[in-house]
Amino acid sequence: MPGSSESGSLTYRRFTPDDIPAAHGLSTAVSWPHRPEDWRFAADAGGGFVAEQAGVVIGTALCWKFGADRATLGMVIVSPEHQGQGIGAKLMQLILEETGSRVTFLHATSAGKPLYEKLGFRTCGALDQHQGAVFQPPLVSLPAGERLRPLGINDTPRLIALAARASGLDRDAVLSALRQSADGIALDRDGELLGFSLFRRFGRGYAIGPVIAVDSPDSSRAKALIHHWLALNEGAFIRIDVPAGSGLTDWLIGLGIPRVDTVVKMVRNDDPARHEGPPDDRLRQFGIINQAMM
Repeated sequence: MPGSSESGSLTYRRFTPDDIPAAHGLSTAVSWPHRPEDWRFAADAGGGFVAEQAGVVIGTALCWKFGADRATLGMVIVSPEHQGQGIGAKLMQLILEETGSRVTFLHATSAGKPLYEKLGFRTCGALDQHQGAVFQPPLVSLPAGERLRPLGINDTPRLIALAARASGLDRDAVLSALRQSADGIALDRDGELLGFSLFRRFGRGYAIGPVIAVDSPDSSRAKALIHHWLALNEGAFIRIDVPAGSGLTDWLIGLGIPRVDTVVKMVRNDDPARHEGPPDDRLRQFGIINQAMM
């Protein structure tokens, strides 16, 4: 099978749905919040590899292909007892063979960045992770004539088109799947869809994302799309990951959702300067789906 190899009792093979319980155990061991359901969503949308020793999964790495020439990767974990043995590097090698010449993105911690640089990734941005519980967020005003409304089934094609413009990635399959488990709100002006945001169970509580909106002074449209979920879920534990430079970090901190981590966005197989700014001049991605699928 392509991508399979052995080193002593250590075997590398493709990730299967049966690996989800073991993968969840790995993510718990490294203090990641993912539930088994979060793993299933990620695995159903992509593919990847596991490292296995004596029948026990000790490492994972997944990737997701978007359109003909883009990919992302993530969920790269090696059990604490087996780190420093080159397992992560081998898993990455298998994943990069899988993604091939595609322009490939990832988010890296400071610990993982040196490995990814050796594999040809270069920094092209940053991401701020916010999480916490919100109480009585202040109202956000929208420009005259604009309103929030529930998303309808017929909105899905337009959501996909907006998200693709804002992220630079084909969002057809992943957003169609996400709509099955997420609630959504739209930003509308006389029938024109100006943005949307989704809200779903994730980890210790809930996640907001993606958040897509036409840019506006003080990011007011994005703030309104986020505020909607915060106001409906007062006191709930909520996570949102926002690109650095979004204009939302200080606002979120002020609402009681502190920045708990910052990771770098990296790209391979293309000039990083091409990806340092938003892909679209008018439309912005203010919150991502997750760090793996962007």
